[in-house]
Amino acid sequence: MRPQDIVIIFKLISKRYLSDDGPDVDRSTFFTAKSISDELKISQAEVGHSMRRSQFAGLISSDKHTVAVRALYEFLVFGIKYVFPVKPGHLTKGIPTAHSALPLRATIQAIEQYVWPHEAGEVRGQAIEPLFHTVPDVAPSDERFYQLLALTDALRVGRSREILLAREALKKLLFIEN
Repeated sequence: MRPQDIVIIFKLISKRYLSDDGPDVDRSTFFTAKSISDELKISQAEVGHSMRRSQFAGLISSDKHTVAVRALYEFLVFGIKYVFPVKPGHLTKGIPTAHSALPLRATIQAIEQYVWPHEAGEVRGQAIEPLFHTVPDVAPSDERFYQLLALTDALRVGRSREILLAREALKKLLFIEN
């Protein structure tokens, strides 16, 4: 797995290509590698390689059209911070992430802010390296996608309370029953 694999899977989820009893998918609107590539600013070849890696890992279906949300949830909750670790960095302006972004921002009031460094950002906080370098450019235009990425960062850098709240919020975004 590579970090961009998670980013691509989250884009599929934001478009509701889910399995494991998630909402029904309108099969007439399947994505193309080009559409995902264009939206995420990732090459078509890399999208194709990513889909093969994710299929091999069991995170998307064998036809590469739906996400196995329960498997993805387990990976995020139990593995993401070990596979793609991150430490808060220098103070910079950027786009809020982790507990500094919705949905956790509504529950957690923290003095320290975490941001993806970005010249258009209006929040000052500690830098968090995004899973892929295009994330700060593309995430704010898709609310569900942005929230999935921010919650994943909360799992990567959060303390116990933030991690617990991120897990619960992920269940809702992934349509997983408790």
